[in-house]
Amino acid sequence: MNYLETIDVVKQYANHRALDGVSISVPENKIYGLLGPNGAGKTTMIRIINQITAPDSGKVLLNGEPLKPEDIHRIGYLPEERGLYKKMKVGEQVLYLGQLKGLSKSQAKEKIQYWFERFGIADWKDKKIEELSKGMQQKVQFITTILHDPKLLIFDEPFSGFDPVNAELMKKEILNLKENGATIILSTHNMSSVEELCEEITLINRSKAVLQGKVAQIRQDYKKHIFKVQVEGNNFNADPEVYSLLESKQIEHGTEAIIKIENTLSNNDVVRKLMETYNLIMFEEILPSMQEVFIETVKETTYNE
Repeated sequence: MNYLETIDVVKQYANHRALDGVSISVPENKIYGLLGPNGAGKTTMIRIINQITAPDSGKVLLNGEPLKPEDIHRIGYLPEERGLYKKMKVGEQVLYLGQLKGLSKSQAKEKIQYWFERFGIADWKDKKIEELSKGMQQKVQFITTILHDPKLLIFDEPFSGFDPVNAELMKKEILNLKENGATIILSTHNMSSVEELCEEITLINRSKAVLQGKVAQIRQDYKKHIFKVQVEGNNFNADPEVYSLLESKQIEHGTEAIIKIENTLSNNDVVRKLMETYNLIMFEEILPSMQEVFIETVKETTYNE
């Protein structure tokens, strides 16, 4: 079942069409990647889902029903541009924002205690936001996003400003939120995080959805028939009728090579051919990364119009 759907959403700003008939289907209790280069239309879509702005045409459905103003309490949004009040104390600010999202004062205090201890920032509750490091501020902003237990979470560049240790902490927390029933939209330029966390994606470019589907299938669809091969011995040569040799290097006990096979040949044919000449240790397909898919798709849909 899809928890969020947009159907043919169009948004026009003066002489710029930010979204041109974009439809996305976000499955319930999944992490869904909303991707695209800067200015592609992602932020406009996020603003529409959050009811910050409205579409000119098209529909937005939440849990199968048209999006309503009161649904804002079912959504948590972490914007790329963080928005904390610098002069306000950390605890007071999170309490205030939690109550704005529909929590009672006692509920908000209880949840603040839990999350502050979980993130190791309980001792900072009476500090002003401006006294915190950027990473600490990010943690506070993250807590304000999830405090009211929203069913739909939208994270826009959630790892920005974090060192590797804290970025990993955020990834674990996002996965925990999914395990506890949340549906999550992740908007990021970090394609390794997309591979690690997202099951499905939509890539928007020039206001249109240009690529959609499951991450694993997309990587299969974009494969280039490139393989990593390891053989015993120090000699490994190209075989123009079977494969081209892209690179090779000596490793312990043999040679490791990257080859590109001819599209007309099956993997089994190539393996048999290699085994006629070499003692084959490894034969492994190299799928393109989501970074490579992103770049290729954006180039194709930008310059091939």
